[in-house]
Amino acid sequence: MPPEVNVKICGLRRPADVAAAVQAGARYVGLVFFEKSPRHVSVAEAASLALEVPEGICKVALTVNATDAFLDEMLGAVAIDMLQLHGSESPARVTEVKARYGLPVMKAVGVSGPQDLPVLDAYMQVADQILVDAKPPKGAELPGGNGLAFDWRLIAGRRWPVPWMLAGGLTAANVAEAIRMTGARQIDVSSGVEGDVGVKDAGLIASFCRAARAG
Repeated sequence: MPPEVNVKICGLRRPADVAAAVQAGARYVGLVFFEKSPRHVSVAEAASLALEVPEGICKVALTVNATDAFLDEMLGAVAIDMLQLHGSESPARVTEVKARYGLPVMKAVGVSGPQDLPVLDAYMQVADQILVDAKPPKGAELPGGNGLAFDWRLIAGRRWPVPWMLAGGLTAANVAEAIRMTGARQIDVSSGVEGDVGVKDAGLIASFCRAARAG
């Protein structure tokens, strides 16, 4: 049997969202620290939400080009297990953040065509995990969570030296196909389990996790 697929539900904002993700069997939960995002939470809100997450489920903080000052403040208040760098952070910055905070770092890399694949390889040398996401459209305010997919054939059959996660436009309707095409064993979803923008739906979370495990 193939190994189980791990699901990350990102952009949680309410205790009920955390409960729904846990109940559905998510292995990662993501908190977004980016003010332009409809999924943004404050440090105080995140600290409270983190307390709702049972032991053994990885709490991920999504940041975008965050300063050391912000990371110091946030990590001083919120019990986080992994940092997700979702901006234009360089490989050197990834290395710097890992060394400064002693936490695993997942770097998000946007893909829209074959020209983006060498960028993945560069970050594989320094990050603990890679999030392979759809590149945002030109002029987009959000680096992720745009509900867009990329051509999964671009990474079909690829093997990388560190764990990686597939993101971008995934829903309960297409996640099994995405897993079959890419071989992904880790899946990230945010907008695909929302009833309204930024508002998670417990039923959609449960359906997505079932579909991912079936894939």
